[in-house]
Amino acid sequence: MISNSDLLYLLMSRKPWHSLPQPFYNDPDVYEADLRNIWQREWIFAAASAELPKPGSYITVELGKASVIVVRGADRVIRAFHNSCRHRGSRICADHKGTAPKLVCPYHQWTYDLDGKLLWAREMGHDFDPSAHGLGLVQCREIAGMVYICLADQAPDTTALEAQAARYAGPHDLANLKVAYQSSIIEQANWKLVLENNRECYHCSGAHPSLCVTFPDDPNLVGADDSSTSNAGRAHVERCEAAGLPARYVIDPAERWRFVRIPFLGKAVSYTLDGKAAVARRIGQIPFDDAGSCLYFHYPNTWNHFLSDHALTFRVLPVGPQQTQVTTTWLVHSEAEEGRDYDLDRLTEVWLHTNDEDRRIVEENQRGINSPGYKPGPYSKLQEGGVNQFVDWYCRTLHGALMGPSRIAAE
Repeated sequence: MISNSDLLYLLMSRKPWHSLPQPFYNDPDVYEADLRNIWQREWIFAAASAELPKPGSYITVELGKASVIVVRGADRVIRAFHNSCRHRGSRICADHKGTAPKLVCPYHQWTYDLDGKLLWAREMGHDFDPSAHGLGLVQCREIAGMVYICLADQAPDTTALEAQAARYAGPHDLANLKVAYQSSIIEQANWKLVLENNRECYHCSGAHPSLCVTFPDDPNLVGADDSSTSNAGRAHVERCEAAGLPARYVIDPAERWRFVRIPFLGKAVSYTLDGKAAVARRIGQIPFDDAGSCLYFHYPNTWNHFLSDHALTFRVLPVGPQQTQVTTTWLVHSEAEEGRDYDLDRLTEVWLHTNDEDRRIVEENQRGINSPGYKPGPYSKLQEGGVNQFVDWYCRTLHGALMGPSRIAAE
């Protein structure tokens, strides 16, 4: 097992504006360190609220050895629990998603309410106290229609995120949308390569013909800087802000999350091959069709596109040192009807193509990094500022977790 000192040495060996040393992308011990120090300490995007539409709706989230149930209660509050029965530890929910009036362990039928309380345990004796054997609570927070979980005892503060999410995502009313479609793919690559690929469009013109019909690959719009450095971006921001739609670039001081609203190309209003709306019903309180896309990322595992006619959430979960699950969810107006208000193939085709293209890209990236010939290479300061920003965040976050607050203060 790699020691903290060895990991710190690796972190310190990274050159500024360069990709990471090879072990960060393929070493099993580094992967386990990522799980311990990042995935089990940070807020992790679990689902759109719309994926849990009614009491009893649940999903399960796997984070390394941890399995978590996220469920909407009878009071409509969304909670999260360890997916481990308080009897002998069996997993309670084996399916990725479902609906159940109660949570029942399949082993010995211990039965839990949707708020985690133990309701029934057969033949446990008169001195058995059910109130002492409720499901283990996992921190859970619903923010602007998106559900996050955190396995840490002390989770990062979300006050600033909640305020900005209400401003930027709030007008899209994610909590009251419905799921039109969801896809989930496994990419044979380390989770950081999946995030790095998302954080630049240097590759877009050569790899994403469908996406580039409407999505601008201008690095001044989609990089690590304020979109107002682009004339088109500045004009779009000013128009949206004048209409009461928050659009200016805003980023967390720790660079964990960011919001910005950018325009589509030309007269396009949605991610479609003709640039026209994919859904006839506008969502939330968006004032016009050509509101562009509100881009939102939250490290370590989600990027999102909120449009006038639908919203897209992307969830990244690590499966192994070189294996990552990417789940994409298309959300539309709750009263939109397939076949009348939208055609499902037309709604999903651009990002289904793009996701598969990105899968091939990052898998080839992983194969090349696994080669003994790999050496960390330099980033383009024009095109890959977003990649560098993510990798810097990763290095700072891992370094802080390894050192601990008291040791950092002492240094």
